[in-house]
Amino acid sequence: MQNKKDLKDRTKKFALRIMKMYSSFPRSAEAQVLGKQVLRSGTSVGANYREASRGRSKAEFIAKMGDCLKELDETTYWFELLIAGGILSENKLSWLLQESKELTAIFVTIIKKTKSNQNKK
Repeated sequence: MQNKKDLKDRTKKFALRIMKMYSSFPRSAEAQVLGKQVLRSGTSVGANYREASRGRSKAEFIAKMGDCLKELDETTYWFELLIAGGILSENKLSWLLQESKELTAIFVTIIKKTKSNQNKK
């Protein structure tokens, strides 16, 4: 049960850091467009995780966890564009990039374990 709370807190912290990052973006059109994209995808990771936690079946849980992975992948893409476009430095995004990678690894492991346990029944 503690792991679920830890992930809820961790995904919430991830979203809050993205919100803080977005509020410091330059006002250029490019920065605002990319910022809104990363704001949407990055904050939806936690929302999808909470939905997954309340899944009515293992299949629903796995599907929602897959949504978490999609949002994390999309968020990482926007981070990469922000860096490549010179809007933010890699150094400024280092914590968020690392957290995105770690959350991805955690969610992949959870999905694999859940699928494996589902197949054993």
